[in-house]
Amino acid sequence: MKKGKVWLVGAGPGDIGLFTLKGMEVLQQAEVVVYDSLVGQGVLAKVPTTARLIDVGKRADKHTMPQEQINQVLLEEAQKGQRVVRLKGGDPFLFGRGGEELELLTVNGIPYEVVPGVTSSIAVPAYNGIPVTHRDFCSSVHIITGHRRAGKEYDIDFKALVNTKGTLVFLMGIAALSDICFGLLEAGMDPAMPAAVLQKGTTADQKRVVATVATLKEEVDRQGIETPAIIVVGKVCRLADEFGWYEKLPLAGWKVLVTRPKGRSSRTAEELRRRGAEVLELPSIRTVPLEDQSTLVHAFEEISSYQWIVFTSPTGVEIFFDELKKAHKDIRSLAGAQIAAIGQGTAKVLEDRGILVDLIPEVYDGESLGEALAVKLQGGEKILLPRARKGNQKLVKILKEQGGQVSDIPTYDTVYEKSSLIHIDREIESDSIDCVVFTSASTVKGFVESTGLLDYSKVTAACIGKQTKAAADDYGMQTYMSEKATIDSLVELVVKIKNR
Repeated sequence: MKKGKVWLVGAGPGDIGLFTLKGMEVLQQAEVVVYDSLVGQGVLAKVPTTARLIDVGKRADKHTMPQEQINQVLLEEAQKGQRVVRLKGGDPFLFGRGGEELELLTVNGIPYEVVPGVTSSIAVPAYNGIPVTHRDFCSSVHIITGHRRAGKEYDIDFKALVNTKGTLVFLMGIAALSDICFGLLEAGMDPAMPAAVLQKGTTADQKRVVATVATLKEEVDRQGIETPAIIVVGKVCRLADEFGWYEKLPLAGWKVLVTRPKGRSSRTAEELRRRGAEVLELPSIRTVPLEDQSTLVHAFEEISSYQWIVFTSPTGVEIFFDELKKAHKDIRSLAGAQIAAIGQGTAKVLEDRGILVDLIPEVYDGESLGEALAVKLQGGEKILLPRARKGNQKLVKILKEQGGQVSDIPTYDTVYEKSSLIHIDREIESDSIDCVVFTSASTVKGFVESTGLLDYSKVTAACIGKQTKAAADDYGMQTYMSEKATIDSLVELVVKIKNR
């Protein structure tokens, strides 16, 4: 029987860019994921679809499952022989009760590993321009739990904290903000000592309130704050306005949903994040190669008779070459054909395979591809078109009208996907998503299928081409189209939408 194992993995403070490489590697191999409410959505979106999910929902005093039961779940799942990832916000050993979770595993001889995470006590101040140490102001930093058990006094030596003259970071203390400030003042802290409350740091909802220990509670009540949030006390807080950098990024404060198929969204997401956006990568479609590729294999047997081979997606390219290899052929067998691609993304995948494209339309859609290729035809040319089962029929119609003999061969299906962890319909209805990026009409349809909203007028859609925009228009979205059908142009469109 396979022996199970548990990984305690720190998910960081929210921004998926702060999730560690080892954490991602371990998560991708998980068979069971036990996760907290404080795990960022960007990380949750990376949980493999094959993993079984257990939500323990820990946040402040609201626990879906008591800690003792969580410990038992980890033990029982590991005893079943599962690879169990305990995914925790921040770092598992910093007020994360990770030590308690390991005790039961140790007693029962269950192997485990700990993957540290970036803690909000350091990262959130950094994203707000607050260095927790600075030799002109302090020489130490102290991290304190602000959580107090109901009906009990604080077990905090405020006098000792004040005497350190260091930066104080209180986690889980917003509900007791008044008591914390009072305790520090009673212990002799200067009422004018700078202090800050930092809301949802490293995410699009990041916000800071900077005041003094004496006025912080009043200022938070006036400006409003949402949890999770941390409290920072110390002279370094006065540097926030000077050193604040996140809010200066062009997409700071925006949450963008990227809907491209899995494996296709990384560069789009990277460019959006580089400009400050919080990006959710939730594919609305998935491509599935057909089990029966016999029609394509038969075409390989007479591949030298084709004058053109036309690719309409990166997926089509990949499946074509995978099947070509299985048929014991390589790119030399394509020597007699010219190659057309629907756009730069598809052309790039071809170039990676050693093929330079002969034709790309100015507008990256099926109709434009057909028109651009039709100009090249004399009549009677054989054209191989390996693509999705439900492809654009206008492309075939245009080529046939020009005398082309088109072998329209389906090689994969496009199916709709829906996240079981993140409810996008609720995100849209609560105005949490500022913009949705669509790169094809099928991603629009997949998004609609997965959300099931009655009204899409609240959706701001950044679209890569005419057909994509038309599909979004059909559902009443607020649509915008990039000047060019490229990732760079699409990302710049999102920036323009934010600044409109």
